[in-house]
Amino acid sequence: MGDPVDVDVRMRGFRQRMEVARARELILERCRRLDAELVPLRAAHGRVLAEDIVAARPVPAFRRAAMDGYAVRAEETFGASAYNPILLELVGESLPGMPYGRSLASGQAVRIMTGAPVPDGADAVVMAEYAREQDGKVAIYEPVPPKKHVSEPGEDIKAGERVLAAGRRLRPQDVGVLSSLGIARVPVVRKPRVRIVVTGNELLPAGSTPTDYRIVDANSVILEGLIARDGAEAEMAGIVPDRREEIARALSEPGADVILVTGGTSVGREDHAPLIVAEQGQLLVHGIAMRPSSPTGFGVVGEVLVFLLPGNPVSCLAAYDLLAGPAIRRLGGRSPELPHERRRAPLARKISSVLGRLDYVRVQLTEQGVVPLATSGASILTSAVKADGFVLVPPNSEGWSAGTEVEVFLYD
Repeated sequence: MGDPVDVDVRMRGFRQRMEVARARELILERCRRLDAELVPLRAAHGRVLAEDIVAARPVPAFRRAAMDGYAVRAEETFGASAYNPILLELVGESLPGMPYGRSLASGQAVRIMTGAPVPDGADAVVMAEYAREQDGKVAIYEPVPPKKHVSEPGEDIKAGERVLAAGRRLRPQDVGVLSSLGIARVPVVRKPRVRIVVTGNELLPAGSTPTDYRIVDANSVILEGLIARDGAEAEMAGIVPDRREEIARALSEPGADVILVTGGTSVGREDHAPLIVAEQGQLLVHGIAMRPSSPTGFGVVGEVLVFLLPGNPVSCLAAYDLLAGPAIRRLGGRSPELPHERRRAPLARKISSVLGRLDYVRVQLTEQGVVPLATSGASILTSAVKADGFVLVPPNSEGWSAGTEVEVFLYD
């Protein structure tokens, strides 16, 4: 008979904690991009394209004027000058959406506005400032070559051209291009549905006033913001008491792609979540070599990814950044890499670490360099509030001396 401690799956990962890089591999191996859905054009901003967009028609689809002026036959303007204007008969006008409607004959000109169709028979546009109307005619004071100020069909987009590639996060100008192609519904990756389960008898709902020995939940608010940043939809399961059956119910209810459990994830008497994940599915990670966030876990229940995030706010933030966030982004078709802007700068003070452990260190950027704020104090949320970002000390390093150039991941 083995050591009785082996019966408790919660302790296995805490004896030899898994490196963050390996935990991340195990997590991302189980993430596949979610299915596509069609959304209205105006709802496509910021969404991730599920398919390549190939132009079914050219843009523009007709020859159009690139300037206000006069549509002419170019060869009939040759030799025109301020001292020797060429006179052409003014036979009509072409406006955007209201073409002239007839073919231009020799010796004729049509007044035309930018974006209006160039009539058949015309092959150039003389700018308005180089022409003057008088007595039903137009005097041309400068010659133009063929195709001058005329946008040809397909000048912007050719039929059959791949305009946008699958996996692209749509910017406002991208959605504008989709509109110009006549696309009304856009194929995008479905947003991951992320359920937040906050556990703890001592917790009050976010926005409450602290009373007695109870504290107000901050983790759900932090996670909702991070989930929105990563293109997913958050669903609050509310604050769940430290009772096994209620936590099990929150994990087993259908409708989520990812479940984030905060609190009750370690090895204490009230830490039920790891045991429930192991019973309902697989507990693949429990305990990682990282400061803060060592009591982080990951498992799967059916097709749902379950992350066990520490209850301490900074630990929760760090564990989300490095493990849960990459999975959610990959499910939604985004890159799993950290989405933070990065900046390199020298350390103003040394950072000490321990071999075999990754350190998530909150820092400020100052004129003197990068100043570490804290390497411990996982419950001190203000350390992250005061921070401009964080640095990651890898597990193969015992830290860095002052003056070492480091990479800072900026919160903003």
